[in-house]
Amino acid sequence: MKACNVILSILIATGAGALIGVLFAPEKGEDTRKKISEMEKKYADSIKEKFDKTLDSITEKFHKVKDEVADFSDLASDKAEKIKKGK
Repeated sequence: MKACNVILSILIATGAGALIGVLFAPEKGEDTRKKISEMEKKYADSIKEKFDKTLDSITEKFHKVKDEVADFSDLASDKAEKIKKGK
């Protein structure tokens, strides 16, 4: 029960802190929401850009490995044909 009381106390303190922060905020709620929205867009764009770069890098590496495997397969096929012919 003591752990439950500690968690409940933390939740109440967090809620009270948030309420006090909103009540004493230097800007109107509309302005604060606008700033939050702008930050969200900025970070979303940044994350999307990083994701796209990572995806491009993975795609490039995949195609490189695919080409190398195809080359290796062709080489192995050629050697197998030579062995079959006895050369």
